[in-house]
Amino acid sequence: MSERRNNTVVLATRNAGKIRELAEPMAAFGLRVLGLEAFPALGDIEETGTTFEENALLKARTVAEATGLVAVADDSGLEVDALNGAPGIYSARYGGDLPLLEGETRDQRNNRKLRAALADVPEERRTARFVSTMAACKPGGAELVVRGVWEGRLLREPRGENGFGYDPLFWDPEINRAAAELTRDEKNARSHRGKALRQLLAAWPKFWENR
Repeated sequence: MSERRNNTVVLATRNAGKIRELAEPMAAFGLRVLGLEAFPALGDIEETGTTFEENALLKARTVAEATGLVAVADDSGLEVDALNGAPGIYSARYGGDLPLLEGETRDQRNNRKLRAALADVPEERRTARFVSTMAACKPGGAELVVRGVWEGRLLREPRGENGFGYDPLFWDPEINRAAAELTRDEKNARSHRGKALRQLLAAWPKFWENR
């Protein structure tokens, strides 16, 4: 295996936001980071798991075996206490049962459905958390799983222009700002994905060397 191939990691996603958040820190380890757009023959991976961990492992294992490269997958979502943990593992497709309005993105549709579901929920019950589970898998080999959590509450109106997904509705009470009001560096310092990534990178040298 060439050195270039030996230093390549595939992120098991086509989500540009996730790729941006994960690629730069991993590149600092001297790793060449690719997303699934580099493998057009690899179709969509059906997420049949019932937990974030099951889905992350499913995606990482599938991509590792299909590409012959080390794969890293993230399965993340929003858990809302007033909705009994929903949308949870269905966060990315939460609003899929609603029609897209003119000019509306899928993220905005998800947020529209969430705001409607919480319209009558009082402030003290609008607690929620972002959860990120990351799995790293080698083809036919070792696996590594980590988890990060970001506690907060949900706003009634979106705030901020940064981030993606539910960021405009997620309020961090410790810093009194919405996730979409944070810069990329500020978000990485506090977010569920940032926390999971730091755990992943802390364990990475041992995981990478044990090949």
